[in-house]
Amino acid sequence: MLRQFSTSKSLRSEELNVHRDSKDNHAGTPFEFTEANLMRLCAIIQNYPVGCERSALGAALDIVQRQMGWIPISAMHRVAEILNIPRMRVYEWATFYTMCKRRYRGKFNVKVCVTTPCMLRGSDVILQAVEEATCCCAGGLSADGMFGVDTVQCQGACANAPVIVVDDDYYEDVTVCDVYNIIQILKCGGIPPWGPQSCRFVAEPSAGLTSLLECPPPPGYCIQQALCPAAPSQPTKK
Repeated sequence: MLRQFSTSKSLRSEELNVHRDSKDNHAGTPFEFTEANLMRLCAIIQNYPVGCERSALGAALDIVQRQMGWIPISAMHRVAEILNIPRMRVYEWATFYTMCKRRYRGKFNVKVCVTTPCMLRGSDVILQAVEEATCCCAGGLSADGMFGVDTVQCQGACANAPVIVVDDDYYEDVTVCDVYNIIQILKCGGIPPWGPQSCRFVAEPSAGLTSLLECPPPPGYCIQQALCPAAPSQPTKK
């Protein structure tokens, strides 16, 4: 008798864990830290004991990405040289953490969360709207190089699903209309107001507050009398 198994679809990243030289990304790709960024990296390295410079690896790659918009392999080699660690340690970090962009992802990297809370709130429709507004498919780059669209897993704002993230800015409680508005403002050179697009304050209940509506009680509220500190005794008059 044959047993039947049911399996979910295998989801694979479009990113390779190994490096393949390309026209724009190879060991000879020009890279050097700006003077300001090098000073910033040196200041971070000084926070760690001698011999533990590798602890600044994440910060170093973040500085590279903010300077160039992505992390070419030549920059990884420069980071390994500064931190005095094997290049493999930098490769391991850059290929493990998805926030490290090993290829150019456009002037604006639009990330659409597709994890369960966002999926239940319509992330598939949001993703479709993002692709239409940016003229770019997920995993690709728009023809003008302005937008790169990616699907990501959990942006840490589940109470405000659905969520899209543009670079460092979170846009929460988004609708299809919000998506088109955000992309249009970016195209015009503006910066859309980040945060919940539903006008609620951060992660407050969407239907309004239902608890903690009164001022908090003062210290000592409802404490047992026996636990109250004894009042200092008054000296007796003779």
